[in-house]
Parts: sequence; C-alpha cells; structure tokens
Amino acid sequence: MQEDALRDMLADDPNDEDAFRALAELVRRRAAEEPATEDPLTAPADEPAAQRAADLAVWSLAEELAGHPRGWRPLLELGRLSLADDPDGAVRRLATAADRDPRGEALATALRILREADMPTEALGLGIGHWRAREHVPEAGRQVVLAALDAGRPAEARQHLSALGRSPGTEDVLAELAEAVAAHERAAPR
Repeated sequence: MQEDALRDMLADDPNDEDAFRALAELVRRRAAEEPATEDPLTAPADEPAAQRAADLAVWSLAEELAGHPRGWRPLLELGRLSLADDPDGAVRRLATAADRDPRGEALATALRILREADMPTEALGLGIGHWRAREHVPEAGRQVVLAALDAGRPAEARQHLSALGRSPGTEDVLAELAEAVAAHERAAPR
C-alpha cells in the first residue's frame, strides 16, 4: 500500500525528494533482505552481495522513473550509482539531469556528487557548461566555485565567485566562499 502511494506521488512529480528517498529505501531494504532458506548453497554469500542487490533494485527504480521527461532526481541517482563502473556515463546522466531542471537544484547536487567522488575537473566542466548564475539557485554557484577550488584553480574560482555575486540572494554564501578562495590563493605556489 505504501509503495503504491509513493509510486503515485512520483508519477505526478518524479523529483519529489521525500517520496523518491522513501521508495528507494523501501526497495533497497526489500532487495537486501536475505531470503529465508535452509540451503547454504542458495543463500546470499556475503554483505557485498546484499549491497549489490540493493543497489540494483534502486537502479531499476531510478531507471523506471528517469523516463519521465521532467525527471531529474532519478538521473542523479543513476549517475551516483554508475560512478565506479562507468564514470563517463555517470557524467552524461548528471548532465542530463542538470538540463532537465531549470532551477539548478539538479546541477548543484550533480556537482556535489562529482566532488565527493574526487572528480573535481569533471564537476567544474559540468558546472561551466550548465550554470546560469541569474537563473539557478545559489547552491549551484557555490558548488561551481568549490569545484574550481577542488580542481586547484583559484583564479577560476574567483571568476565564478564574481559571477555568483551578481546574482540575487547570494549574500549568505559569498563571505564563506570569498574566504575559501582567498585561502587557496594564499596557498598557491607563486
């Protein structure tokens, strides 16, 4: 019953974060549960096998929901899940998610996913190609600046910080980022 209600919610809005997380957790838990079996030859061998089964279940769910023309949240999950095995495909999925979201929330999350995967150059490339300072949420610009710093490009980070400063509603993040950029510039070899 709960699964049907969550699926209905996601059919209406495939980017509903709470519904997606709840449904993903439900399918992940179900897939990871060990079947009640007495036969040790057919029982799951180890914890990684259960994790793989759970990831495959979430992959299947995300793939199903990614077919929605406005669905960017499922593409973010597909990108995250495919980073280890297919980094290029992951970046393409994250870029498609960013293209589908006019507010920039998907871009901000995609950049954070790439930065956390130690792929700052890819994050910076994605950010440069998709970030629209005046249209996107401030977090997207914040992630672009941080990706430039992670990639060891403080001068580029300063340029993005300047562009972010011309956008409305960015006052809160400007001071934090200005200090981070300045610290990287001081640490850079001359």
